[in-house]
Amino acid sequence: MFYLAGSIVLTSYLTLAFKLCERYKVQIFQAIVFNYITCVITGSVVNGSFPVNTVVMATPWFRWSILMGGLFVSIFTVIGLTAQKFSVAVASVANKLSLIIPVLLSVYLYQESVAGWKLVGVVLALVAVVLTCYPNRQMKKTNTVTSRWLYILPVVLFIGSGLLDSLINHVQKLYVTNENHNAYLISGFLCAALIGSTILFTQYLTGRKQFAWKHVFAGILIGIPNYFSIWCLVRYLKESPWQSSASIPVNNMGIVLFSSVAAWLLFREKLSVLNWMGILLSLLSIYLIAFGNQL
Repeated sequence: MFYLAGSIVLTSYLTLAFKLCERYKVQIFQAIVFNYITCVITGSVVNGSFPVNTVVMATPWFRWSILMGGLFVSIFTVIGLTAQKFSVAVASVANKLSLIIPVLLSVYLYQESVAGWKLVGVVLALVAVVLTCYPNRQMKKTNTVTSRWLYILPVVLFIGSGLLDSLINHVQKLYVTNENHNAYLISGFLCAALIGSTILFTQYLTGRKQFAWKHVFAGILIGIPNYFSIWCLVRYLKESPWQSSASIPVNNMGIVLFSSVAAWLLFREKLSVLNWMGILLSLLSIYLIAFGNQL
């Protein structure tokens, strides 16, 4: 399970990296924009060429890659803010438990069934998000009345990640093949880079942000692992002994556990008893969603 381990470690690294950005005063949005530029370059090197051309732009899935690019920038920014304002554990759980949204949409769009223990897992996942995101005493002391609006970040992350996963799953079912998968992936990264660069360049011109090489350096350190985290995930899903409905939750379960423990060890993140209960409940819910039909 080399690819599964690679996906878990590299994806967890991305969330942990945002915590380091706060320590070294690296602006999240700038790092994210340079991250996606790095993803495009890395993907093109791995692919052997830049796969986006006029033929690709004429395909029916390219417009979906534009939407995916916009969601990439937005959600990655929310992940960074959630990791900094709350904790790595909160960001990981809210992000990875969003798998219940594509599960529920699959019932509606593809007539898949969710019943028994699998349904119990969906309900427990919602409870797990609430418990994990519940502010501990330190958060309550440091957050002012105006900053309480920050508590909406995990909710936005939960919904946004779920919609992004649903979009990717839907497009892959309709359009994406083994031959055009890399082109679709790099197209999404390219659109994210273009959208983010346009916003960032405007902010430079208006003086709202100042360029600094540390933001570029941080983007490179995030971008290369970001590309290979998805590279490992794709290969893991191809070689996994389980169906995708089980493989994805297993991957997410590993990310939630690894990133939470790593943040606890590296950054001494203080989690309340309720937060730890939420993390453990999230692992149980993901297991039930993955293997509930077999129990």
